[in-house]
Amino acid sequence: MPLSEHEQRLLEQMERALHAEDPKFASALQGADLRALFRRRAILAVAGFVLGLAMLVAGVVIPLIALSVAGFVVMLGCAWLAYASWRRIPAPGEIVPVARRKVRAAAGKAGRAPTMRRFEERWQRRRDEGNL
Repeated sequence: MPLSEHEQRLLEQMERALHAEDPKFASALQGADLRALFRRRAILAVAGFVLGLAMLVAGVVIPLIALSVAGFVVMLGCAWLAYASWRRIPAPGEIVPVARRKVRAAAGKAGRAPTMRRFEERWQRRRDEGNL
């Protein structure tokens, strides 16, 4: 359920007060961009896959079966991690980082779906009429 305008203003005031009082703590609470997080995780998994491939080749060149098996396991794990991370990367407009949500909320009801806007208008009408 979306917040009312009064509640949004109170929340924004509390955020500003938190930023003014303790900016380091407030920046830690903002969170990170999920797109960058999952993209970084996928890139690291690809680098781990290359390392696993190098271990596999080294195990074949130097007849060490344990090194080859370990390289294969590393490759398999990193391939799974890269695939899982790549699938979780959100579309550019799908998930907004926490730091930018207040900008979106301040934009008003323009970005909301028409159905949700109608429900809110009905709710406000009922509240004003006292039918609740």
